Amino acid sequence: MPAGDVASAMSTEVLSVGPGHTLRQVAVVMASAKVGSAVVHDTDGAGVGIITERDILRSVAANEDLDAETAGDHQTSEVVFAAPTWTLSEAADAMKRGGFRHLVVLHDGEVAGIISVRDIVKAWGQDRS
Repeated sequence: MPAGDVASAMSTEVLSVGPGHTLRQVAVVMASAKVGSAVVHDTDGAGVGIITERDILRSVAANEDLDAETAGDHQTSEVVFAAPTWTLSEAADAMKRGGFRHLVVLHDGEVAGIISVRDIVKAWGQDRS
């Protein structure tokens, strides 16, 4: 299995939105940043969640109003967090078990980054070069 840890492959530039942002607002900033997920910071309640393009797509498919539905209503709040010291294999296994493509990376209780399946595949591809 290829080597590497989460810290070496994760993105440290994390898009963050509030739970009150509409899905349209979230979609616009995600598209502008060219990312597939955003961390949802709820300083008054649930803490840290994540919203992905898949969550927005489900809302569109359900014919919901993207200007009324909010990130807080569609986020995953039972987030599986990774540590920067996890191996890429550990991160991939957690994604496989949970059926998701992104992990929020925490270091000392703070968001340090996000790692996606794409990040892992890219890192493993570089190992082969």
